[in-house]
Amino acid sequence: MDFKKTNANQSIVTRDIRRFDAQTGNIYEAVAIMSKRANQISTELKEELTSKLQEFGSNNDNLEEIFENREQIEVSKFYEKLPKPSLIAVQEFLEEKIYYRNPTKTVE
Repeated sequence: MDFKKTNANQSIVTRDIRRFDAQTGNIYEAVAIMSKRANQISTELKEELTSKLQEFGSNNDNLEEIFENREQIEVSKFYEKLPKPSLIAVQEFLEEKIYYRNPTKTVE
């Protein structure tokens, strides 16, 4: 998924708790689903950021290059401005974009 094009809020918003348990019937199950998705998003964003920052790395770093690498700073700033993984996960859950299943519940 492209997290750069998400319509998640940049900051915390007051939510109606009844919207969370509408899909699962249990608020705790909904929170667990969003938590696991937030961890997945966080891992994906970290891997993507690390790979992009490695493009700018060099084998022989000197003090001037460390402080003057503007491209690396711009990439880092872009990722800092993205919504937090937990906010993206909440938005995906509310938009029903997360697939989940509970193996303890029987399908009828």
